[in-house]
Amino acid sequence: MSETEHNYAARVGVTESAAERVLTLIKMEGKPNMMLRIGVSGGGCSGFQYGITLDDTIGDEDRVFEDQGIRLVIDQTSLDLLDGSMVDFVEDLVGSSFQIKNPNATSTCGCGSSFSV
Repeated sequence: MSETEHNYAARVGVTESAAERVLTLIKMEGKPNMMLRIGVSGGGCSGFQYGITLDDTIGDEDRVFEDQGIRLVIDQTSLDLLDGSMVDFVEDLVGSSFQIKNPNATSTCGCGSSFSV
């Protein structure tokens, strides 16, 4: 498997706002090889919860995508649940956060960090 798989069937994208924020965070970390890791784990108020971190490692089960000038790394199990999702960075009066618009989610919680399928 190659490090970057541009033609993999499942895709996850990022908005321009999310890409700008990730690039800012990478610059602040001082590690240009960092990637945005997106994962799904059991838990949260709706059954699954999202995890978003910066990471510089790629595991055997990970898939790597590029969008808007950043690299995203997602493990295969999470990718199955995130297929077609879009990551956004939103700033409003309450604060700022990354949000995932997941077309596979049948319901989400009020905070937007957990979902069910």
